[in-house]
Amino acid sequence: MAANRSSLFALVLTVVTFAAAATAQNSTNGTTPDYSKYINNFLGTTNGGNMFPGVVPAPFSMVKLGPDVVNKTTDAYSGYLPEGQIFGFSMMHESGTGGAPKYGVVSQMPVVGGVPNPLLDLGRNRTTPDVATVGYYRSVLDTNVSVELAGTERAGFYQYTFPAAGEKAIVVDVSHVLNSFRGFGWGQGYAGGSFTLSADGYTGHGIYNNGWNLAPNWTIYFCGHFDQPYVAKTFTGNGTGNATTLYSYGASNATSGLYRQGAVFSFKSSTVTSRVGISFISTTQACSNVASQIPANTTLTSLVDQAQSRWADDVFSKVTVSETNTTVLTQLYSYLYGMHLLPSNRTGENPLWNSTEPSYDDIFTFWDLFRCSTALVQVLQPQSYEEQLRSIIDIWRHEGWLPDGRSSNFNGRTQGGSNADNVLADAWVKGVRGQVNWTDAYAAMKTDAEVVPINNLDKIANDSSTKEGRGALPDWKQYGYITPRFSRAVSRAVEYSANDFGLHQVATGLNLTDDAEKYLNRSRNWRNHWNPQQGALNFTGFLVPRYANGSFQYPYDPLSCGGCYWPDPYYQDLAYTYTLNAHHDIYHLIALSGGPLSFRSRLETFFKPGVYTAGNAAYGNTIFNPGNEPAFTTPYLFNFVGRQDLSVKYSRNAAKSFYNAGPAGIPGNSDAGAMQTWILWNMIGLYPMTGQSWFFVGSPWFERMSIDLGGNKTLVITSCGGDQEEAIYVQSLRVNGCEWDKAWVEWEDVFANGGTLEFVLGRAQTRWATGELPPSPAS
Repeated sequence: MAANRSSLFALVLTVVTFAAAATAQNSTNGTTPDYSKYINNFLGTTNGGNMFPGVVPAPFSMVKLGPDVVNKTTDAYSGYLPEGQIFGFSMMHESGTGGAPKYGVVSQMPVVGGVPNPLLDLGRNRTTPDVATVGYYRSVLDTNVSVELAGTERAGFYQYTFPAAGEKAIVVDVSHVLNSFRGFGWGQGYAGGSFTLSADGYTGHGIYNNGWNLAPNWTIYFCGHFDQPYVAKTFTGNGTGNATTLYSYGASNATSGLYRQGAVFSFKSSTVTSRVGISFISTTQACSNVASQIPANTTLTSLVDQAQSRWADDVFSKVTVSETNTTVLTQLYSYLYGMHLLPSNRTGENPLWNSTEPSYDDIFTFWDLFRCSTALVQVLQPQSYEEQLRSIIDIWRHEGWLPDGRSSNFNGRTQGGSNADNVLADAWVKGVRGQVNWTDAYAAMKTDAEVVPINNLDKIANDSSTKEGRGALPDWKQYGYITPRFSRAVSRAVEYSANDFGLHQVATGLNLTDDAEKYLNRSRNWRNHWNPQQGALNFTGFLVPRYANGSFQYPYDPLSCGGCYWPDPYYQDLAYTYTLNAHHDIYHLIALSGGPLSFRSRLETFFKPGVYTAGNAAYGNTIFNPGNEPAFTTPYLFNFVGRQDLSVKYSRNAAKSFYNAGPAGIPGNSDAGAMQTWILWNMIGLYPMTGQSWFFVGSPWFERMSIDLGGNKTLVITSCGGDQEEAIYVQSLRVNGCEWDKAWVEWEDVFANGGTLEFVLGRAQTRWATGELPPSPAS
């Protein structure tokens, strides 16, 4: 990297406009390739992707430093929006989330001119589009202030360049949070704090609540330093709504209370840097974090170099490909980057209990992640993956429940089943042992399966808990299905079945024979929602609502889901989609559907344009919605009926049609990397079956891909005859040098000790997979 700020900006601008092209795998001087060339921080920031483009100094970093934008027609879930006014640059954000924004706390805002009332709206427009690359972010405000950002895992670095003339100030407002304008009552609140001037900056804490997980009060501590002399004035004021009444301004060096508070720092220098540490434990620890990670005289360039080296070592260098197309490389490495932003590693920063276990937060959410994200984290980050498992088990030890979602150290919200069960089961069958206490892990899963959680009276779905556990468990245990007295009844039944199958898998491994049989039987309960009389599109038999007296809601349109939201029978997708989700019991589903030919036809109709005229216009009015996780696995289900070529056809079409290297590069909300991991598996040429130890065989994108599995193990995937667009179909496959005739491979075949996959690709849709069909343990 260049040694000065202007040349740094020039390099970043080159990266963002993709004017530089190179091959990620080859370096003429033998040094580590500059993977940052291929990271588009803004990929997924539009089209509802909600990605965070700011500074993430390391994978799963606690600090995510970036702009906070207000646009009262759109929630800024990650803080960023391409249009709107920046009203602060804050230390904490999430990425690719929905529901309502979270964080946007511990902020600074530069101001040109006097600040007669710091409670007024200080938001400013931008004169040029923001610029970013790995570890670096830059905004230029319409006041001609340039703000450049960098950081470390527990501290942030601000570099301001003000106009030479005029007053120059930085406002620190403890009450600053990201707002929500959806009207659901999920917007964040400020509940007070403290602020104290120090010799070269400030310390304090803020208390906040709510957000997408409906959290109670939580506290973050901060410790800030400036490198230039200043005059500081603390302020306090009305903390209700948008009130701007000042209570005090410059009256004392310290404030504390429920009111809005902070300080205005006025400078004579045109260049100012600030270092800020944060902690969930104390101001002392916040000061320690910034002192150890960004000591005085640290430069912006050194922090950017450090971040890029960390990402290259920990993430990008683990996947190398033969590709030379810059656009495809941008997709590959930007998706790898995007899947490593959440959760947040807060080991050593747990304010709730003392523990030697790792601590991770900001899980959004296992409902989104269990299908393909956690499986790829295990492949690429086995150490961190084990830490994350240990963390959620430790949450159960101290709070009584595994999280489905979690943020600001508080469980919530649970959209369907208790899907941490699926994640733990997947880890078990793929051999994760290490320091994971599997006795406790299974006990935690059994809590989900047997104990009804206390109803948290969520206003949008007040029938049962949305905080944790399985709120509809009373019906599940009494009837073997879920009646409409519970919201999301049918989609929850499908997920509870998968959850119980997860318990079966772990119980089997722990030799708990009675439990294994019990939960295997319960995993078949999805069948109790099958109405063989319900028809649609020339098919009969769908999963529909069922009443306590045993009757079905009939007729029920399989192309409907009510509002597809919290109070409705199905969550975020249609009855047609959820009917295809009994993945652990697929051969029974195929039989109910009329056999392999009828099931294949049902699948092909799922992807047929123009079928679903009521919605999904962005996807050609297909029933298939690539932006919804319940449809993630569906393109690969053709492997179960001997048509692996059709799995390739429809999955590749989705990958090429709905993903790209630009700001709209994912089909909707990232959901904390779920979208990124779906297409990464497509690039690899495999796809996981969560809770089972095998993977669908798809079709790889590259002539050669090498994946570093850790422990001196590597998976090498090669192909010949392919072109990514038309010559995508498998003609033959060799696994570890041996001819292969199955459309699936086991974990032990390619991941446990490494291995090779050698594909021959072509244009012909051949029936090469003539061997044993994939397993379906519950059928």
